[in-house]
Amino acid sequence: MDIFELAGQNQQKAWKILDDTGIFQAWERIGATVNLVGSLKSGLLMKSRDIDMHIYTDKLDIGKSFSVMQELAARLPLLEIQYGNLIDTEEECIEWHATYKDMDGDRWKFDMIHIRKGSRYDGTVERVTEAIIKRLTPEIRRTILQIKYDLPEGVSIPGIEIYHGVFSGNVKTFKELERWRETNPLTNSLDWLP
Repeated sequence: MDIFELAGQNQQKAWKILDDTGIFQAWERIGATVNLVGSLKSGLLMKSRDIDMHIYTDKLDIGKSFSVMQELAARLPLLEIQYGNLIDTEEECIEWHATYKDMDGDRWKFDMIHIRKGSRYDGTVERVTEAIIKRLTPEIRRTILQIKYDLPEGVSIPGIEIYHGVFSGNVKTFKELERWRETNPLTNSLDWLP
């Protein structure tokens, strides 16, 4: 199967899952704004079934954040939920990571980062995602998708590090990416733009 066709199928499945689960609507019920970021937004979803969302409210209310997750856990086939309280850090967020099992038995990871509006990183990942989208050519998109496809089972490299290698280091293959990462570590992904 063509790499673009496979990516397209993954995109369609992810959008259907978002529609079926009503995750956006669950967060909107507490007054949140939900932004899709990362590989689904940029059309670069491959083998790693991650759906990344940044969720904004005027203040971070742990009780309200938990209420959304309680509702999702009660009505969705969630296998695992991880919680991280980073309210008192520079990130000013609550992190939720949930594993979802779809009707085909495939596992998806929902990364839901609940962020205070106006905090230091408000909109940062959105800007990075938009910058990646603007710089994508068919050749660069194919390179990124192929590298993601070629990642060996059990090897996890954040997408942002792949994009960093391709855009900043002209990396073309997984092997080149491995070498690039050794000498060009991405120390702060929130400060990098392609």
